[in-house]
Amino acid sequence: MAKTTYKKYSREDQKIMAAWAADCAERVLPLFEEAYPGDDRPRKALEACRAWVETGIFHMAEIRAASLGAHAAARAAQDHAAACFAARAAGQAVATAHVPQHAYGGALYALKAVAAMDPANAERHTAEEWRWQSEHLPAQLRQEMMKRIILQKKGDRIQVKIVKDDGF
Repeated sequence: MAKTTYKKYSREDQKIMAAWAADCAERVLPLFEEAYPGDDRPRKALEACRAWVETGIFHMAEIRAASLGAHAAARAAQDHAAACFAARAAGQAVATAHVPQHAYGGALYALKAVAAMDPANAERHTAEEWRWQSEHLPAQLRQEMMKRIILQKKGDRIQVKIVKDDGF
């Protein structure tokens, strides 16, 4: 397997990516919170993400705990696909503070949550969400990021993928 070369982003671009990933995740967070009202781990992950974007203060233990907490919430929600994906979106968004490419995961899982919430209309809803995501990225990041987030129709399902070739 070929090794992927990861692109370096400026700290400012990384913060923009994290804020955007948090916005993507926050749009689907109600899918988790309605199904699991007593579990605030995904919301706490988004709060930690936004705090890092605002302050620039990075404590790996806090970022890691917030991300792992959101992913644990996702595992607990495996019987509810939309909620599970919404929690994963939050976990990926906060992890952008550590590695910028996690922002793609925030967007990807938000799209998967949208597809899972209404499978009969997933193609339309994911296309609308993809457009929203694209419109909310600054021009200097839009083309590069959105060309990697792919929606594919496979039979009667929508697949969401990230292209991880050179320069990812």
